[in-house]
Amino acid sequence: MPLAPEIAEKYKLAGRIAREARDYGVGLIKEGASMLEIVNTVEALIISKGARPAFPVNIAVNEVAAHFTPRHDEVELRFRKGDVVKLDVGVHVDGYIGDTARTVEIGSEQWADMRKASEEALQVAIGMVRPGTDLSLVGAAIETTIKARGFKPIENLTGHSLERFVLHAGISVPNVKEKGAGVIKEGDVLAIEPFATNGMGRVDGKKNSSIYRFVRRRFARTGDARALLKDVEANFSGLPFSERWCVRYLDDPKDALEVLARSGSISFYPTLREVDDGMVTQAEHTVIVGPSGAIVTT
Repeated sequence: MPLAPEIAEKYKLAGRIAREARDYGVGLIKEGASMLEIVNTVEALIISKGARPAFPVNIAVNEVAAHFTPRHDEVELRFRKGDVVKLDVGVHVDGYIGDTARTVEIGSEQWADMRKASEEALQVAIGMVRPGTDLSLVGAAIETTIKARGFKPIENLTGHSLERFVLHAGISVPNVKEKGAGVIKEGDVLAIEPFATNGMGRVDGKKNSSIYRFVRRRFARTGDARALLKDVEANFSGLPFSERWCVRYLDDPKDALEVLARSGSISFYPTLREVDDGMVTQAEHTVIVGPSGAIVTT
């Protein structure tokens, strides 16, 4: 079913702001630059445009594929020459989301072919998007494109559908051939994000990324935790949030976040690393599925 015009416009606006924020952030990534300053600056730009971050700006370096953002006190984290940096930016306008990412290599071209592999795979996938397309064919095309450059797709990371205030809305866009992935429909909104690596082609992780999401309202044993939970539920609408954003409620939110995580009120996203410590690149756009193809919003 086609999107209502007013909803499509909100998706497009979110996408335009996400694209601007992504490109601005890419321009800030240099040797010696502060990761914390960059994520704060990019998020401030999003807010200045009248939108809100759909998730904390993610910075994934080298073998880290996804799910990392600095804490409010991690001022020592700086980029180094040779780093391969995935900058992942999400924006929402009234809950309608644009999600996009680019990979930057600092002061080097060692991994240029891998960066091109993920970018080319993204363009191939976008070119296949139309109502009735089997998502398993999209995954197969991504896999073939990345392997043609001598790398592997990350098979247990996927793109995803988007809905209002829902970042992962149930449809997965595979990065490998996968039976039963489903069929694209008009009106779907999809974030397509191929990842390439010279490693094993899988990620795992247990370490807290400093990114959280609200799960349910449960009793919290401290006053600080109860107050924080109330604010989290009211302000983030189930979308991911960062430890940094909680500093506006508490000077040091660490203890309150731990209380809420132990109670099951919130959960954290684990930092995802390539299992063989392989280098990782990523490219991502959000698309609306129109009657004859993809409308790229980012």
